[in-house]
Amino acid sequence: MIERYTRPEMGSVWSDERKVALWLMVEIAVCEAWHRRGRIPDWAMSAIHAAGCDLDRMREIERETDHDVIAFLRATGETVGEAARFLHLGLTSSDIVDTALAIQVAEAARVLDAGLDRLESAVARQAICHKDTVMVGRTHGVHAEPTTFGLKLAVWYDELRRQRRRLDYAREEMRVGKISGAVGTHAHVPPEVEHEVCAAVGLVAAPASTQVVQRDRHAFFLSVVAGVGATLEKMAVEIRHLQRTEVREAEEPFDSGNQGSSAMPHKRNPHASERVSGLARLLRGYAVTVGENVALWHERDISHSSVERVVFPDACIVLDYLLDLMADLIERLVVYPERMRLNLDLTGGLIYSQPVLLALVEAGLDRHDAYRLVQRHAHAAWDDPSRDAVSFRRALETDPDVVSRLSPDQLDHLFNASIQLRHVDDVFARLGLLDRVPREATEREAVPA
Repeated sequence: MIERYTRPEMGSVWSDERKVALWLMVEIAVCEAWHRRGRIPDWAMSAIHAAGCDLDRMREIERETDHDVIAFLRATGETVGEAARFLHLGLTSSDIVDTALAIQVAEAARVLDAGLDRLESAVARQAICHKDTVMVGRTHGVHAEPTTFGLKLAVWYDELRRQRRRLDYAREEMRVGKISGAVGTHAHVPPEVEHEVCAAVGLVAAPASTQVVQRDRHAFFLSVVAGVGATLEKMAVEIRHLQRTEVREAEEPFDSGNQGSSAMPHKRNPHASERVSGLARLLRGYAVTVGENVALWHERDISHSSVERVVFPDACIVLDYLLDLMADLIERLVVYPERMRLNLDLTGGLIYSQPVLLALVEAGLDRHDAYRLVQRHAHAAWDDPSRDAVSFRRALETDPDVVSRLSPDQLDHLFNASIQLRHVDDVFARLGLLDRVPREATEREAVPA
């Protein structure tokens, strides 16, 4: 992944230095298991524990061999002398590569989980802050009924919690190694050695393997990564819509010195949200690509290898970047409650058509007749270019079929957004967000102005 989107901690997880260090860790763990069984003498273990691998030397050998694991073994062997003959006993390249990759994925997943935790907390804080910030809900892009900005964020919070659970499960699916030899039969390395080695490096042994750990695990992990990206894009698309000039209910932070356009000085564009949308597409592409790796020939072929060298580092690096970007965006999101209220009233009360419909039905009017009555007045108000803020309400108040069933006080009640939002606290309670109110409030107070 290009440096622009690579954050240091995640970049280090996928560095060549880290990969080779993990290969060496696995090799040494195998040697220790053989040493416990008397196959490797004490003097050799002393040299093996002091082993290292010079990356420049490894790359030089790889240019000759066109095989990175062989190059690694030769470069490492040069640092241990005669004891080099005890390295890689009974192993195949994938024993080292797949086991080390599982460790890298576990490390990367921990970084991603920390990013999700930060974003989840940021969304929770904003949801609590705007629990009662009334705005219009939209379906198909059209005004529907009142909602609150906090409830919108609460939905995101719930989805982020689900994504964290999925990531945790996918990490466990990937937390397997294999030290089972060329075709997975343990012909030269007994299963108990595999169990010991995997335990020593923080993994469990794959119950069954071929020459490789089966790639359905890898495909599942990256599908979850792509799913998290899709959730972030969902949030970003909403922010982009809310920042449109005609809406302007919320917008990304625009710091002093920022410039939105090289041509138009007035522009404040949702660059960050658009970047989220773009990079989320990459993650979905990676998920599709790694899904192609599940079907390998027989006990394995190498078609998956080149793919994984790209998609695993890139996908984890991209998602790590996106989580940090979105957390910053949410933490500093600019919200305009007054504009939300103006937009809520933009249709002159049409958003209360369903409460009126239901009240007429409750008062004894046939549902179809009630629907047609309310729709007629609503569409007349909608299509009238001179409509004012009460044109729909006025039409209802002059309709005999309405006034014979609903009093002015009842209409007042029906045209009250708070009535439709009376259960928002129940949703927050189900999510456990009400329990977070004191803690989140304390955290906000502790942040310097």
